[in-house]
Amino acid sequence: MQCSGCTGAKPSFGNAVSHSHRRTRRRWNPNIQNHRYWLPSERRWVRLTLTAKALKTVDRKGIEAVVAQLRGRGVRI
Repeated sequence: MQCSGCTGAKPSFGNAVSHSHRRTRRRWNPNIQNHRYWLPSERRWVRLTLTAKALKTVDRKGIEAVVAQLRGRGVRI
């Protein structure tokens, strides 16, 4: 599963401003991490590609609730 499928995170764009104030385009990529979770109800591991913010959300809500929410949206896990 990709990061955008879970949280919708995409790169942000803006300007890099130098000391002389010249501006060039740059991008900020999301902080994407790979993490493996144990699903007790299915007795198997699932590997998710999430942002750091999504990892905190999984820690707060629990993996079972997050997987149920993703499946409700039609994401295949």
